[in-house]
Parts: sequence; C-alpha cells; structure tokens
Amino acid sequence: MSLVAPVTLRERGVRLEPLALAHEAGLRAAAADGELWKLRITSVPEPEATRAYIESALAMREQGHRFAFAVVNDATGQVLGSTSYHDIVPAVKRVEIGYTWYAKSVQRTHVNTTCKLLMMGHAFDTLGCHVVGWRTDNFNFASQRAIERLGARKDGVLRGHALRRDGTIRDTVMYSMRSGEWPEAKAQLLYLLEQHAHNP
Repeated sequence: MSLVAPVTLRERGVRLEPLALAHEAGLRAAAADGELWKLRITSVPEPEATRAYIESALAMREQGHRFAFAVVNDATGQVLGSTSYHDIVPAVKRVEIGYTWYAKSVQRTHVNTTCKLLMMGHAFDTLGCHVVGWRTDNFNFASQRAIERLGARKDGVLRGHALRRDGTIRDTVMYSMRSGEWPEAKAQLLYLLEQHAHNP
C-alpha cells in the first residue's frame, strides 16, 4: 500500500488534484505556454506525448512509486502545470517532490511557493514523513536556488546519474529536509507568500 493516498489540496487560489487523463488538453496548453519541452534540463512532455506522460504517471501511481498532481487555478479550472511525490519509501516515511513544471506565465509568481507549502505540509503534517527530498539537474541553477529557498539542505551530487532528453548524461544534485526543520521552513514560506500578497 502506498504511503500517499489520493487527495486534493488547495491554498491561495491554487488547487492540486490527482493527475488524470481528463487533464490532457489543459496540460498540453500549459506546456505550450513557453514551449517548455524545448528545455533540455526539464521533463516537460512534448505536445504529442502529453497523453503518454499522464499514462506513465498513472502507471507509477499504481506501482506506488509516484503520485502526480495537476496544478490548477482554483477559480478558473485552468491547468497551470504538474508536480509529484516520487521515490516514495513507506518503510522510512520518505518522499521526494519533483517532476515539477509550470506554464511560463505563472513562473515567478506565488504558484510554486504555494504548491511547495501544500506538498511539504501534507508530507510532514498528514503523512508523517521523516524526510522530504528533491533532486535536480546540475545545470538547472534556477531549480537549485528555488529548492534552497525552501530551506532544504544539499546532500551531495550523484555523478553520471541520469539521461537528459537530448541523450547527454547529467549529474543530479540531491537535497533534503527533515521533519524537525519543517516548522521553520513553513514559517518562511508563509512569510514569502504574505510578502507576495502585499507586493504582487
């Protein structure tokens, strides 16, 4: 049985709901906002591969390895992107947060911070996780900065760890946060969201 059960999370106009085939058109439109699949350091699906992307995520959910969400504008229902719990290890109550991408028009807004608040809060406060982890491409400096802003600590670099979409081999930078570090990180995320609300 997976550590992560189906759940919908919402906060500040953002809704995370279990990714489904019904999200195909919305996900395709979100990826087209900025042609995100052309970035060599992300895993955003090409338009014609959107259905296969969702089917793969659903298969991984069945196996208990990954639980993917659609990121949705709670007011309009517009799909803004996707994010997942993955590398779920129930025995040690550990999850990682990844497979995260957003339409270009909502990047650098409150959406990512809100999603991380929801997912970290659910992992630590509801699922009782001891550790939440992240991993990113060694050349994805924006992602590394974003993870570090959450309060996560760098664990190290796995060299020659995974293939990129262009066939090159990447090094993977690993981060984590322990449950005892979550209260301070939560306070910081709430502070950042309040600052954004006053200075949008």
